[in-house]
Amino acid sequence: MFNKRENGPAETENSSPASSARPVSDPPPSSSSKSGSAVIGASIQIDGSLKGDEDLLIQGKVKGTVELKKNSVTIGESGQVNADIYAQTIAVEGRLEGSLVASERVVIRKTAHIKGTIVAPRVMLEDGARFNGSIDMDPETDALKSAFSASARDSSAKADKPAEPARSKPAEPKGSGEQTAKGLL
Repeated sequence: MFNKRENGPAETENSSPASSARPVSDPPPSSSSKSGSAVIGASIQIDGSLKGDEDLLIQGKVKGTVELKKNSVTIGESGQVNADIYAQTIAVEGRLEGSLVASERVVIRKTAHIKGTIVAPRVMLEDGARFNGSIDMDPETDALKSAFSASARDSSAKADKPAEPARSKPAEPKGSGEQTAKGLL
């Protein structure tokens, strides 16, 4: 296999069209495997909590909470988000109402419209961006510490575990949901 290339430049020139086709096909798989990112397309609407370990591009509508604490979140120009976002880096090109909490930085592009709170050690606002809210750039702020501390991760892991049953007397039978609701009022 290696001997063919050592035979001379004439053979490598003859094989150059075939070899030039290979490098073109090889890079796309490696670049797609490097990206490790997910996309919420323009026609997608999500209401709830998003958690994961990859980068995220939001072009659609998201309402709730986005937690990608070791990754980056980008709200594209067509993205409309009404959520609290926790990520390593956050870039906003679209619309957001909520809180942005980043352990490294937040970038607000000129096409962005934001109403809410930004908490990050580094913040960049491009000329033309619209922002209404507050910015906290103190790297020692409690919001950053609680969002990205090991204890916050431990408490979220505990919250995922089912609660153990109480060790008290057996519960008394309850009536229908309607009766219980009346009893509480």
